[in-house]
Amino acid sequence: MGSPTLVWFRQDLRLADHPALRAACERGAVIPVFIWSPEEDGEWLLGGASKWWLHQSLKSLTQELERLESKLVIRRGNALDQLRALVHETKATALFWNRRYEPTILERDKKIEEHFGCDDFAIETFNSHLLLEPWAIQNKSGKPFQVFTPYWKTCLAAIEAAGPGKPIVAPKKIEAPIKWPKSLGLDELELQPKIDWVKGIRENWQPGEQGAQGNLKRFLSETVFNYAETRNRPDVVGTSRLSPHLHFGEISPRQILHAVKMAAEKKFISPAVWRQWQFLTELGWREFAHHLLFHFPHTANEPLRPEFKKFPWHDNPEGLKAWQLGRTGYPIVDAGMRELWHTGWMHNRVRMIVASFLVKDLLLPWHTGAKWFWDTLVDADLANNTLGWQWTAGCGADAAPFFRIFNPVTQGEKFDPKGDYVRRWVPEIARLPDKWLHQPWNAPREILSASRIDLGKTYPEPIVQHSIARDVALEAFQKIKSQETM
Repeated sequence: MGSPTLVWFRQDLRLADHPALRAACERGAVIPVFIWSPEEDGEWLLGGASKWWLHQSLKSLTQELERLESKLVIRRGNALDQLRALVHETKATALFWNRRYEPTILERDKKIEEHFGCDDFAIETFNSHLLLEPWAIQNKSGKPFQVFTPYWKTCLAAIEAAGPGKPIVAPKKIEAPIKWPKSLGLDELELQPKIDWVKGIRENWQPGEQGAQGNLKRFLSETVFNYAETRNRPDVVGTSRLSPHLHFGEISPRQILHAVKMAAEKKFISPAVWRQWQFLTELGWREFAHHLLFHFPHTANEPLRPEFKKFPWHDNPEGLKAWQLGRTGYPIVDAGMRELWHTGWMHNRVRMIVASFLVKDLLLPWHTGAKWFWDTLVDADLANNTLGWQWTAGCGADAAPFFRIFNPVTQGEKFDPKGDYVRRWVPEIARLPDKWLHQPWNAPREILSASRIDLGKTYPEPIVQHSIARDVALEAFQKIKSQETM
C-alpha cells in the first residue's frame, strides 16, 4: 500500500462528480478531510442558516463515506497549519482539492499550493463548482464580460464545442489508509444554533447529496418543461430549489446539465431547443456571478459602477428593522421576508421585490441587504448574493437601471394573483378579498372590519408611500448622474 492522498473537501460535499476524489482514488489510499476555518473567509463569516446547513451536509457526507468504509477527518483552525499537520501525521504524499473562487479563498489557496509545491509532493486542484472556469471566457477584446447575454452565448458555444461530458460516477469503495489521523467530532465545530430557531428550515429542507438528487428528480419530473411559465410565481412550486445544494456542492452544475439533457432527450426535444431553456439560463447567471467576482473582487463590498459610491443612502434603523421582520405594511414584501426567516430561502422573484423595496423605497444601501441575506439564507453565496443586490441597486454589471423601481402592489398582483403566497406568510390579512390583499390600506373600512384587520395594530400601515418614495429615489439618482457629468 502506497502513501495516502489527502482530499480536502470544501464546497463539494458529495461523492459523485468529484474530480479530486476520483483522482485520489486512482492513486490508492485516500484520507478525506474537512477543515473548519471560518476566519479565512474574511469578513464574510458563514451566517447562521448556512452553518446549520453545513452541519447537516457534513453529517450526510460522513455517513456516505462510512458506507464505503472510509471516514471524514474533521479539523478546526488555520487551513495551512492543519494540512501541514495532517501531512506529517499520515505521511501523505499528495493533496487534492476542488477549486473555490472567492477572493480571500483564492489568495489562501495560492499560499497553500506554494507551500506544498515540490518534486516529492503532488498537489492538484480541479474544477467541480462551475461549468467553466471564471477566467476561461473572455470577450473579443480579451477582457471579462460585464453584460450577461453575450457572456452566456459565449459559454454555450464553448460548452457545445467541448461537449458537456458525463458526470463522474461515485466510487464504489474508497481505499483506507493503514492508520487514520485524529479527528474532531462534528458537534465540536459548534455549527448548530444553541437556541433551536431552525425548525422551519429543518421542515423544508433535506441537506446532503441525497436531498439534492431528490430535488433534481422532482424538478425534472414536475417542473422543468414549463419552468419559463412558473419560475416567477412564488405561489406555486415552480423552481428547482437546488441553489443551496449547488452552493455547498452537494450536486454539481455538470450533473444538472447532464440530467436536463437526458430528460429532454426522453421527450425527443432537440439540443438546439433545450440549450435555450430558461432554467439553463439561470445556471448561466450563476456562472456569470462567479465570472464577475473573480475579475472584480472588490464588488463584494463596493459597487462595480464607481459613481454609486457617492449615492446618498439614508440611515433608517427603524425602516431596516421593519423590512427584516416583514412588517413594512406591503404584503408581498412582508411575505418574502417571513418566508426567508422561516425557511432560510426566498423565491427569486420575491428577492428582487424585497431588494428593490429596501434600496429604492427605503433608500438603504444595497450591502445592508446583502449582509442580511448572507446571515439568513441557506444558499448564501458570495458571488450570487453580490450580483443580485448590485443588479437590483443598478450599480453592478448588466444591472437593472436604477429607475426600474418595482411597485410592490402591482408585483404582488401579477405574480401572486390569487394571494396564496401572501396568505400563507401573512395570515393576519388572509381574510381580505383578492382585490385588496396586496393593498390593504386602500380597502374600505367595512371590508377591513369584516376581515378582522385593524391597520396599525393587527397589521402595520405602510412604512412609506411608494409613489413618494419612488420620486425621492429618482431625485437621489439624478444627483449622482449630475455629479458624473460635472
